[in-house]
Amino acid sequence: MVFRAFISVDLPTMPAVVRLASDLKRASEGLKMVNAEHLHLTLKFLGDTEEGLVPEIVHAMEAASEGVAPFTLRVRGTGAFPSLSHMNVLWVGIEGAEPLARMARSLDEGLVDLGFPQEGRPWTAHVTLARVRGGRGLNDARGILQAHAADLFGEARVEEIRLKKSVLSPAGPAYTIVEAVRLPG
Repeated sequence: MVFRAFISVDLPTMPAVVRLASDLKRASEGLKMVNAEHLHLTLKFLGDTEEGLVPEIVHAMEAASEGVAPFTLRVRGTGAFPSLSHMNVLWVGIEGAEPLARMARSLDEGLVDLGFPQEGRPWTAHVTLARVRGGRGLNDARGILQAHAADLFGEARVEEIRLKKSVLSPAGPAYTIVEAVRLPG
């Protein structure tokens, strides 16, 4: 059986991020918001994944997390990809994600032999809040991002990485945890 998958670190619901997302949603009808309960940092998007590969994917996750003790991230700042003037993805930033960057590189390289292509660009620590689906209200959304560009929204403890299944629907994606790998202490 095939399922749509990715490897991530989940964030707890943070009231300051929820308020920011709410402000952005009110500012622009052209944004497709990510559910605040689904906020995560994607380490590696796998796409269509054969269920039989799960043990080997978990092995790659264990190898990537080897030597990484649990740590705390800071959720700080806002921005957009590719830029504020041409917004496609609106995000909040992450500080202290160097261990995740190393794990993302390891996963990117370690999963090639299983048929998952390497990313074309370097991994960037961010949490997607919304995707641009239209042009209405984007200047207001841009202003909100600029006003919160240096704000500290909260902290999150990273103790595991997760292989997740994503089922897309008109109401938005539904995520379930397939496997979790705890960071060794």
